[in-house]
Amino acid sequence: MANFYLDNSDLKHHLNHPLMKRLVALKERNYTDAEKYDYAPIDFEDAMDSYEKVLEIAGEICGDIVAPNAESVDHEGPQVINGRVKYASGTEKNLDALVKAGLMGISIPRRYNGLNFSLVPYIMAADMVSRADAGFVNIWGLQDCAETIYEFASEEQKQKYLPRVCAGETMAMDLTEPDAGSDLQAVMLKATYSEKDGCWYLNGVKRFITNGDGHIALVLARSEEGTKDGRGLSMFIYDKNDGGVTVRRIENKMGIKGSPTCELVFKNAKAELCGDRKMGLIKYVMALMNGARLGIAAQSVGVSEAAYREALTYAQERRQFGKAIIEFPAVYEMLSLMKAKLDASRSLLYETTRFVDMYKVYEDISKERKLEKEERDEMKKYQRQADAFTPLAKGMSSEFCNQNAYDCVQIHGGSGFMKDYACERIYRDARITSIYEGTTQLQVVAAIRHVTTGTFLNMMKFYEQETICPELVPLQNRLKEKNVPPEVMTEIYEKTVASIVETKDNEYIDFHARRMVEMAGHIIMGHLLLLDTTRCDSFRNSAEVYIHFGEAEVKKQAEFISKFNVEDLEFYRKG
Repeated sequence: MANFYLDNSDLKHHLNHPLMKRLVALKERNYTDAEKYDYAPIDFEDAMDSYEKVLEIAGEICGDIVAPNAESVDHEGPQVINGRVKYASGTEKNLDALVKAGLMGISIPRRYNGLNFSLVPYIMAADMVSRADAGFVNIWGLQDCAETIYEFASEEQKQKYLPRVCAGETMAMDLTEPDAGSDLQAVMLKATYSEKDGCWYLNGVKRFITNGDGHIALVLARSEEGTKDGRGLSMFIYDKNDGGVTVRRIENKMGIKGSPTCELVFKNAKAELCGDRKMGLIKYVMALMNGARLGIAAQSVGVSEAAYREALTYAQERRQFGKAIIEFPAVYEMLSLMKAKLDASRSLLYETTRFVDMYKVYEDISKERKLEKEERDEMKKYQRQADAFTPLAKGMSSEFCNQNAYDCVQIHGGSGFMKDYACERIYRDARITSIYEGTTQLQVVAAIRHVTTGTFLNMMKFYEQETICPELVPLQNRLKEKNVPPEVMTEIYEKTVASIVETKDNEYIDFHARRMVEMAGHIIMGHLLLLDTTRCDSFRNSAEVYIHFGEAEVKKQAEFISKFNVEDLEFYRKG
């Protein structure tokens, strides 16, 4: 019997990060909930014990139910019957198991029947579910839409919807339309207020909606007649019990086939305004998307884990020329780099999650009392770091996920091209991670200002000051800023960024944006792996391999940029 938590010591390592003690104390308001709820923790050790027990349950369900069902779900897929979605039978079994185990509403406060967990164990559960079946996490994981309701909806709405999510009802976020994909300012689904009925009605079409027939949906719609930009958009809550929405079709996708991606028709669908009018895109979708991007980063890491494990097992068992193929340098190099990319992605994922967790918990506390100056400053610091690291985590981990899936198939050789092996499905499932919830190109757009304003550079310098094992110092010196030759990674990065920014040519900066963001990512992930290795020596190999890899990538990008002139853009404009 497999347990996806117990068979992966890296998860426990990240769960026990030093910052968790402070984070959990803030989340639990110094454990005062224990006076009201008999299942609330009385101290940090009690809280961590609860986290571990829940993660063990999630790990068991992933290993014994979700993963074994993945192949049949991929073949069967969901169907549309009379305008409603019917999940594949395996999906229904997966969802039933997780709901019965109480794994909905993990991060929702206890007063709404949630577990009030930190985001870290929730993202960890998403990591495991994704390893088991990347498509299923898109159904179970959309419960994080409840966070948006918790943050912005009225108390009456919170009382109405959040307990339902905690009880097992699924959610959806209805944003994109046939003519409004990445450009959400173009959303035209019409929201009309009826004075007579005292409610809003929605009319129009939504497309590419993940789990589109979920029980509760957050819908972006145009509430201000005559507008054509983001200022005319508001956020609404749609309850499937009220009717008015039918599923026109389910998209026939390359991968994540168990997750129904729907085209929806709204016809006088009753809805409730969430928050303030005209703030739908400007405020609420941005918050929603940041949560979704963190979720896709977790999905990417889970799929990377699945790809690495499949490749490793096959390489150990497959024999050619009288020995296991893992003994060939060409193969063990691929495997070591897969593991390094996986470990680096996971380190960045949980660092980002802790940043998000810290600023959100302070925001929550600020609704209960006035924050002290030190608390406000700390909240702003973590918010800035979360804003920088979220697109970096989503962008880098999804690209590494695709690379690991590719290498997994490659290690399998001809067998990897056949549906007899899981790697074929993993390869198809991986592809979407760098596309939805903002393509890698859009993550670069979100991250580049943290290159040009120095946020990433400041984080590099912060990590340089962290204490690491003495034997790791030579490795750290390859990352650190030094004033003597040869130039090392941070110095190369800083000089390269300065050379681009000083041109003051926006097109030129945008052209090199991805290269600069990736350089920052390699350096930051190198530092994070050194810190992980200091706490646990099992990360040593990955730190060595990744920093070798990152160093080569940073130098490669710097070399390309150094020999590139503004005038050279003309060759690329012609396509």
